[in-house]
Amino acid sequence: MPCPSFMVNGPEDFGPIRALLDSREEAAGDAAQKVERILADVAKRGDEALVDFTSRFDCSTFDASCIRVAPADIAAGLAAIPASDAAIIAEAADNIRAFHAAQKERSWWQPAADGTMLGQIVSPVDAAGCYVPGGRGGETPLISSLLMNAIPAQVAGVPRIVAVSPPRADGTLNPYILAAAAICGIEEIHRVGSAWAVAALAYGTASIKPVDVIAGPGNIYVTTAKRLLIGKVGIDMIAGPSEIAILADASANPEGLAADMLSQAEHDPMAAAICVSTEAALLQEVCEALRRQLADLPRNEIAAAALGRFGALVAVPDLDVGMALLNAMAPEHFELCVADPWSLVGKVRHAGAVFLGHHCPEPVGDYFAGPNHVLPTMGTARFSSALSVATFTKKTSLIAAAPGYVSAHGAKIARLARLENLEAHARSVECRLKS
Repeated sequence: MPCPSFMVNGPEDFGPIRALLDSREEAAGDAAQKVERILADVAKRGDEALVDFTSRFDCSTFDASCIRVAPADIAAGLAAIPASDAAIIAEAADNIRAFHAAQKERSWWQPAADGTMLGQIVSPVDAAGCYVPGGRGGETPLISSLLMNAIPAQVAGVPRIVAVSPPRADGTLNPYILAAAAICGIEEIHRVGSAWAVAALAYGTASIKPVDVIAGPGNIYVTTAKRLLIGKVGIDMIAGPSEIAILADASANPEGLAADMLSQAEHDPMAAAICVSTEAALLQEVCEALRRQLADLPRNEIAAAALGRFGALVAVPDLDVGMALLNAMAPEHFELCVADPWSLVGKVRHAGAVFLGHHCPEPVGDYFAGPNHVLPTMGTARFSSALSVATFTKKTSLIAAAPGYVSAHGAKIARLARLENLEAHARSVECRLKS
C-alpha cells in the first residue's frame, strides 16, 4: 500500500486528516541557534563571513572577488543553454509577467464635498532580494523560483532586484539560473546561499547592499533566517513542505491522479499528497497506479517516503463532504478533477491555488501558465495568499483636510483624544480652533 486510506463521512471525521498534515511541521532542532549565530556573524563581519561560510560549505576556493556575478558571466550563461530552452523560459516569463500585470494596484484619492481629500499611495519598495536554491549542488537549478520571485517585483516597479544563489563546487552558478536572470533582465546576482545569503540581504555587506523584502524558497536554515529577520525586512512567507489535495469523481483518470500526487511527493519526504473521492473503486485504482508509477520514478525513494507518511486516499460520501474536507485542509495546491469543476469553484474557501478539470495538472501552474507558484502551505491558506505584486509594494495613507474640517470636527477629535488621556493630541487640534 503506497499510502494509507481513510473513510470520512462528515466534519466529525476530519481530525485524523488535519492531524496528518499538521504533523509535517519541520522540527527546527538546533537550527534557530545556528542561524542566530550566522546572522550575527554576517552582521558583524560582512563579506569576510560570507567567504568563510561559502568556502566551508559550497566552494573551497571561494573568495570575495567571487561574490558578484559579472555581467559577462550572465550573458555567457544565456549563450550556454540551447536556444530552444531559452525560448521556453522566455515564454514562461512572458506568461508570468502578463498574469502579475493584472495584479498591479494604483494610487487613488477621493475628494469630499468640503474639499477634504483622502486617498492611498501605492509604491514599490526600494530593493528586493530573490533567493534561488541551487538544487543538488547546482545541478538541478530552480529556474522557476527565479522567475516567480523576480517578475512580480519587476511588475511592482522595484528599482533594484538582486538574486542570490549558492555556487557549485567550482564556484560557478548553473548556466540555466544565469540564463533565466538574463531573460528577466536581472543584472545583480551574487554567488552566496543558505542563511548567510539571507543575512547579507537583510544587513548588507561591502558587496551586497541591503534590501527591503526577501522572497524565495529554501531549506530549514533559509526559512529560519527569514523567520528571525521579520521586522528587519519584509518576507514573502514562511513556507512549509509542498502539498497537493485532489477532489475526484467517477470521471477522473486514476493514472492522472496518481501522477499528480507523485508530482508533489517527489519534492520532499515531508510533502503531502492526498486524493479525496466519492468513488471507492477509483481510489483503489489510484493506489495501484501509484505503485506502478513509483517503480520507475527517478526520485522514487523520496516520493515513497512522502506517500507512506503524509499521503492519503480518502473516501467521502459525496462532493459536498469532499469540499468541506478540502476547505478544512486549506491545501497549497487543490485540483478539482471532476466532470464539472466550475460548479464547485464557488465553494472553494481556502486554497493556495486551484486547478480546474482533467487537463490542468499542478505543474501547469508551477512552471508556465502565469499564476505564482509561491503559495501558502500548512493550512495557512486560511489567512494568507500567493506571492504577488503586493508582496513588493507598500501603501501610504493620504489625508488633506480642508480649511473648515477642524472647525467642524475638532471638538469631537479632542474629546476622543482626552478619552485616551492624550492631552497633547487634544491641544494640537484645539489650537487650530482659536485661529
